[in-house]
This record gives sequence, C-alpha cells and structure tokens, in this order.
Amino acid sequence: MTQEEVFKQLTAHAKEYGFVFPSSEIYDGLSAVYDYGQMGVELKNNIKKYWWDAMVRLNENIVGIDSAIFMHPKIWQASGHVGAFNDPLIDNKDSKKRYRADVLIEDYIAKLEEKINKDVEKGRRKFGESFDEAQFRATNPNVLRNQQKMDEVRERMTAALNANDLQGLRDIIIDCGIVCPISGTKNWTEVRQFNLMFSTQLGNISGEDGIIYLRPETAQGIFVNFLNVQKTGRMKIPFGIAQIGKAFRNEIVARQFIFRMREFEQMEMQFFVRPGSELEWFAKWKETRLQWHKALGLGDEKYRFHDHEKLAHYANAATDIEFEFPFGFKELEGIHSRTDFDLGNHQKFSGRKIQYFDPETGESYTPYVVETSIGLDRMFLAVLSAAYCEEKLENGEERVVLRIPPVLAPVKLAVLPLVKKDGLPEIARDIIDDLKFDFNCQYDEKDSIGKRYRRQDAIGTPFCITVDHQTKEDNCVTIRDRDTMSQERIPVAEVGRIIRERTDFRTVMKKLNKIG
Repeated sequence: MTQEEVFKQLTAHAKEYGFVFPSSEIYDGLSAVYDYGQMGVELKNNIKKYWWDAMVRLNENIVGIDSAIFMHPKIWQASGHVGAFNDPLIDNKDSKKRYRADVLIEDYIAKLEEKINKDVEKGRRKFGESFDEAQFRATNPNVLRNQQKMDEVRERMTAALNANDLQGLRDIIIDCGIVCPISGTKNWTEVRQFNLMFSTQLGNISGEDGIIYLRPETAQGIFVNFLNVQKTGRMKIPFGIAQIGKAFRNEIVARQFIFRMREFEQMEMQFFVRPGSELEWFAKWKETRLQWHKALGLGDEKYRFHDHEKLAHYANAATDIEFEFPFGFKELEGIHSRTDFDLGNHQKFSGRKIQYFDPETGESYTPYVVETSIGLDRMFLAVLSAAYCEEKLENGEERVVLRIPPVLAPVKLAVLPLVKKDGLPEIARDIIDDLKFDFNCQYDEKDSIGKRYRRQDAIGTPFCITVDHQTKEDNCVTIRDRDTMSQERIPVAEVGRIIRERTDFRTVMKKLNKIG
C-alpha cells in the first residue's frame, strides 16, 4: 500500500471512529473546514494539556493568557499583515484550479528528492552490507544530477521569494515543466499576490472604519498584552507568555485533510529576552521543543530541523521542526527569533511606550522575542499518522490499531464484562464508577470479547479490563495491553494504580523536566 493510500485510509478511519468529521456535511460540507468528534476532541484536549503543562507548569517564568479573536485593526497594520500577509498564487487555465506557486515548486523539489532516495535504496539492495551511502551520494551520476537540479531550483525560488519576484516564480514553474496535477497541462496564468486575512464588519458601522479582521495568528494578542502581564505578574526578563487559541486564514490552496485549514488552532509562546541574547535563547528553544516532541515516542527519525532560507520580515533567525507525514516531511512547529519588530511597531502605531526597565542594568529597552509556534491541528494529524497501523496477526486475522501514546489516548481504559449476565455487568459498572473521576473510561458489553477488543484498538485505547466469572471468586480481572495484546491477571484494587502509572502526564513531564 502506497503512502497516499495509507493517508486515505487514515482519513476514512478518522471519520468512522469519531475523530474528525467534514464540517456541515449534511449540506455537502465546507472546503477545508472540519469538526472534531467525540474521540477527536479528547485527543485534542490531551495534546493541549501536554503542551500547556510543559510550557506553563514546568517553567516558573512562563505564564498563560487567552486574548480575544477580534482586535483593533491597527494591530494588523503594525504587525505587517495588512500589507505583507500574502501568498503567491497561480491558476491553471485548463483545470481552473488555483495553486500556491511556491508549493508547486516545493513539490517539484520533493519529487527530485524522492528520485534520489529511490536510487540510494537501489544501491543499498545491490551492495548490501558493504554499501556506503555517503560515497554513493557523492559519486552516483543520477544522484548528482538530481541534487544539482534541486539546489539550483531551491536557490532560484529563495531569491524570487526574498525579492518578491512573482515573474521569477512563474519562470521557475515554466522552466521546470511543472504541470497542473488535475489537467496535466502547463497552461499557467501570471503569479499574483493574495492577502490571507478574513475581514468583517464591527457592529453597525459601515465603510472602512468598521472593518476588522479575524486574527491570522495568536501572537499579536500576546504582544499587545506584554505590559499588562509584565506589570501585574511582576515578571522579570527573560520570561514567556503562552497562549492556545483559534486563528483564521483564507487559504486558497487548502489540502491534505486537517494539515492546512481555514480555521485552525495554534499553541504559541513568546519568550522575551534582553537584546543580544536572542540567538542563544533561539538555540535553546530549538532543542527544548524538539525534545518535547520526541518524548512522546512517535519515533525520533520522524523529526528534522529545516532552517529558513527566506526569513520573515520580523525575524533574524528561523527554523521549522518538520515531521514525516504520509505525504512527506512538512512543517509541524516553527521557532523564530522575532527581534523587537512586534513590540517596536506596536509602540510606534499605538503611541504608547512599550519598554522594560531592567533592574540589573538600570536601563530601559524594548525586549527581543523568541517564538515557538505549533499548529494544534497539525500536531493532532502527526499523532494520528504515526499511530495508525494495519497489521496481520499470527492467527491470520487483521486489525487496525491506533498506537496513540497512552498519555494522549482519548480513552484510557475500557471495562468489558465477559457476558451480559451473572452479575458481571454490575461488577464492571462498579469499577467504572470508581475510576471515572481519574480517567476517561468506556463500558462495552455488546458482541464477542474479540470484537470489543478490536473496537478499542481502533480508537487507541491502551488498556482493556475484562470481568469474568472468576472475578466473583478472586476479585481479579484480566488487563490487556493494546500494543502487545498481552494479558495478565491483576486484583481489582490495583487497576487504578496500574492505569495511572502507565497513562499519567506526570511520567512524561518528569522526563521533560529532567531533560530541561
């Protein structure tokens, strides 16, 4: 099965088992907008808790806020979004489909990289244990030719983006022979810029004076509250402000399920530092955030850094933590050194002094900022992608299992009476009633025990407890592990302790605390 087919299966699975639904589906849906179902909202909330606790609980100098979605329109002028928050778009005249020009070029580069990887794998199979990958990449003619193409195209794209050279982007598309994925033709329009912000009217005020925007990011809500938080919290630099909230972008090219949506949720932290120390903190937060991801155990090899060749107008350093989705390595989280651009511009546009008095140096200055920004929906998709597994069992049967890290699993424990009689359901209910205050539990008595196990595997429940007739005699139950399918007999009184040890946030938090 190809990765594309796996992704289609994953998307279907997410709907079938209550993780993600197309929004407004009974009205034929709304493009690039999704609803989270009963399983999805639990997973989403657990990811939020994991992020929030790692940021706010483990760091005494980081606090959280929740700013409004609607903000004064001048904020978006100060941030540069009104004038510069654009995507370079191009249309195919035959398919009438619209694409981001830079994404078309990036996809072309990815195909060249895929060709290189295929040649490397051929070499590995041919030479076996004696295969030297570094030497092969440095000497193989096909690899060298494709690598040179990649480097040249990437260099041209970076130069065009930095210079806002729309014709240059179109020239790359034409020169590389990039075709429309739908029509297969090269009949392209000119490239033009498209602003991504949604606008609306405030109250009953008409005209330009009443125009406000749905926020395209949560960061500005932090910046405009810098003084409020710093003074009321008596915060000393360095310190951070964290926030989780909705953001909105009028994405023309929304695709790949929940990877790119028009309404999405961000988890951002802005860390305020003394000017001149920002690159040191940038390096620290790069490693700290990577360790946060790796602590989940989804596979260290699924992450990599990608340093930005084109820096945003506010940054002096930027990198992405990329994750290997079924459709390739893509951005999961961004770490940016934003300098004093945001606070400085808000000071200029608002006419209010936004500075910090440093008691150690006796000087006042505008702090520099290091940002960590992760898309909650992308993180959700990363967890789901890494967890989804179709496997064949020793007895010839097949199962679909979501190996979601137990700490994030929507349901921590399923309690299953072996039969619906002889007092077993009552015992199972007593166990649920005792544990439901600590864990999200499910009770299931329908169908054979094997089918019930499969249902729990499909939603990622890490542990199942089976109550059988012997339970009435020895007050013990059988606990089944989702990943290994191993079973062991344990006392009912020990169930809570065992589940807590294996699913508690404290375990992963202690690991992160030790790393930090």
